[in-house]
Amino acid sequence: MRYTAILEAQPGGGYHASRPALPGCHSEGDTLDESVANLREAIAVYLESLQARGEPFPVEDLFIKPLDVALPA
Repeated sequence: MRYTAILEAQPGGGYHASRPALPGCHSEGDTLDESVANLREAIAVYLESLQARGEPFPVEDLFIKPLDVALPA
């Protein structure tokens, strides 16, 4: 399975990691690598839980596109 991860630097240090296609699936870590590893583990547990209940895995329909916004002069 492949899902997009959102990693956000936290004001006090470390990173928050989430998966938009898997509601409630979040993790964190002191470094980017730790955050990614923790999120991978959280995703695996999330998907195992769905599988145990006979529910389908979510299909990602997320598109990321940078937007330019003009500010008034």
